[in-house]
Amino acid sequence: MNTNNNELYELCGQVESIVYRNEENGYTVIELAGETQMITAVGTMPMINVGEQVKLYGTYKNHPSYGQQFFATACERSMPENLDGILKYLSSGAIKGVGQATAQRLVKEFGADTLNVLENDPVRVSKIRGISADKALDISMQLKQVVGIRELVAYLSAFSVDPKAAVAIWKCFGNHAISYIEENPFILCDERLNISFDTADMIAKHQNRSSDDRYRVRAALFHVLNHNKLNGHTCLPKDKLLSVTANLLQIEMPCVEAALSDTLEDGTLIQELMNEKEFIFTSTMHQSEVYISARLQMLMRYPAMRIEDVEEKIEKIEKTDNIEYAFLQKKAIKEALTKGMLILTGGPGTGKTTTLNAIIRLLKENGQKVSLCAPTGRAAQRMTKLTGEDAKTIHRLLEVSYDIEDRPVFKKNERNMLNCDAIIVDEVSMVDCALFESLMRALPLACRLILVGDCDQLPSVSAGNVLSDLISSNTVPVVELKEIFRQSMSSLIVTNAHKIVQGEMPVLNVTDNDFFFIQKGNMEEIAHTVVDLCTRRLKNTYGYSCMEDIQILSPTRKGVLGTLELNKKIQNIINPKDKSKSEITVNFCTLRQGDKVMQNKNNYNINWVKENGEFGDGIFNGDIGELIEINNSSHYVKVRFDDKVAMYDFDSISDLELAYACTVHKSQGNEFEAVVMPIHSFAPQLMYRNLLYTAVTRAKKMLILVGDQSALRRMVENNKRILRYSGLKVFLQSE
Repeated sequence: MNTNNNELYELCGQVESIVYRNEENGYTVIELAGETQMITAVGTMPMINVGEQVKLYGTYKNHPSYGQQFFATACERSMPENLDGILKYLSSGAIKGVGQATAQRLVKEFGADTLNVLENDPVRVSKIRGISADKALDISMQLKQVVGIRELVAYLSAFSVDPKAAVAIWKCFGNHAISYIEENPFILCDERLNISFDTADMIAKHQNRSSDDRYRVRAALFHVLNHNKLNGHTCLPKDKLLSVTANLLQIEMPCVEAALSDTLEDGTLIQELMNEKEFIFTSTMHQSEVYISARLQMLMRYPAMRIEDVEEKIEKIEKTDNIEYAFLQKKAIKEALTKGMLILTGGPGTGKTTTLNAIIRLLKENGQKVSLCAPTGRAAQRMTKLTGEDAKTIHRLLEVSYDIEDRPVFKKNERNMLNCDAIIVDEVSMVDCALFESLMRALPLACRLILVGDCDQLPSVSAGNVLSDLISSNTVPVVELKEIFRQSMSSLIVTNAHKIVQGEMPVLNVTDNDFFFIQKGNMEEIAHTVVDLCTRRLKNTYGYSCMEDIQILSPTRKGVLGTLELNKKIQNIINPKDKSKSEITVNFCTLRQGDKVMQNKNNYNINWVKENGEFGDGIFNGDIGELIEINNSSHYVKVRFDDKVAMYDFDSISDLELAYACTVHKSQGNEFEAVVMPIHSFAPQLMYRNLLYTAVTRAKKMLILVGDQSALRRMVENNKRILRYSGLKVFLQSE
């Protein structure tokens, strides 16, 4: 069949067979009897069965393994009405307890009215030979269930809720779902369902509910708290929560106060007095921070076995390797081996890796099984390279899988703990509260915990302030390495990074080192210079490749100096539109064969293969590669990440974005040969010291800042860290 892949088609027919069905999310593959041939159709079609008449809307696509299929985006269906269809439906096993012989007896007895009788008149059904009263009632209930989910899908489709979400809602509430929603549409905001407050509010407005409806106000309180989790907060001050919610709903404050009082009384929200101020948590975030603090307190109360004669062991390494550790390095090694926990922190060039390698070596020599991990794939790869030991992502270490709502579920937990004597976590500044809780739950009793990170870098993207809270609580052992070693002193990247942390302007007038500043006035000049450096000047002078060596880091995604515009400019120069190169539009951005791309979230379902034939799955947030193939007819793309090639179907390709330029936040856990960064008067919330410091410390051999020196000074002088409301520090300090 010749079809246009972008054209929407209508397909009608009778379901002849169910090839595959996922009971959890309703994803189904069916064989459909069309007008002239059998057609394979796939999509979310919950509870569909053989014999039904369906009308599908969607597109034809070529699957790389299964050939042409009809991808249904919407499905209208009706119970079979003719005798042949009814017989096929009942004979297919759609109704448990009804086989082919029983189906024939039923159709013979009730004819075209069979399904109606089965659903609504079980007494008549029970008179059929071989069908008891209980069995007839069970058949009736099954048919009501099928009808119920179909009615729910139809009801919710009017509010743009897709069938997959409708299946999840039905699994929660069963055949009473519609009546529950009509009583309180905000039950859809339950965390298990992931339906937005705006969608629930749209249903409520359709029901003509008042603006101060108590269900609406309760849901809005949760909405504000969950929205602020995206900004890193695990809680909010009570007065701020009340005022923001009242403003959002445009209602009087007493209504919000009454709703909050109800949620505190029933325990769905939690109030804590911290530093003489009232804060409100969701029960989930409160449990997370309370558990972390309790588990760490237990870890320090019942520490791992103390390793004896540490000083003699350190001296032996120094003699054997002809090395001399600094005082703070020795202190860190001793603390790690004699106590149950250590936080090792410090800026670039202070010897964290050297110290960490000594700790790992002595632990292993003492017979300890050591597990190494980091929050991202790139950070884990770097950890492996620097230590010579196998390091995994925290998700991989905890053996992650995902539920039907794409939420992580870890096989390793308090009932199935990790098998190790010591765990070392790198780049802890990137670890959010929920992930750290999961790691703590899988931590064996008396296991040694060593956290490595730089608290001057940006905090985690998700909610929590874990590393900073642990250090500032003064309740856990911390060693901060401060001395810059001689071999690093010659690097202006290192020395200027330390100046920035201390609030001093970096040295900008040296032209024969690894740190450069190019003064430019307006944004267009800055953008032109950044692009020229990456596409021409650094290549001609140093042999640096824009694909492999150079990374543009910008504080923002938007605007002339944002990553979106810079990526387009670079792409147009080094990988312009060409008839010989396939391309595809993803999230309003063109991806072209030969482009540098980045994975923007962890995806453990993407398959990859290496040149030596080794294969596996999992591509991680921050991984950078080259888009080597786009197959529009078979709907897949291939990306080469270092020594492996990954295949994406078109559903997963939205995980990719251009990577010639990326945000500073996205760069965490990575290092690049050369970094180029525009500096200008960005939005005030982006003009701060930690962001600049994080960008500078991503560069290994060269850093070039391009822009306005006065804007650079404002960033250096602004030590107002991103304010994060959290309770971990207070909980750690309390018994």
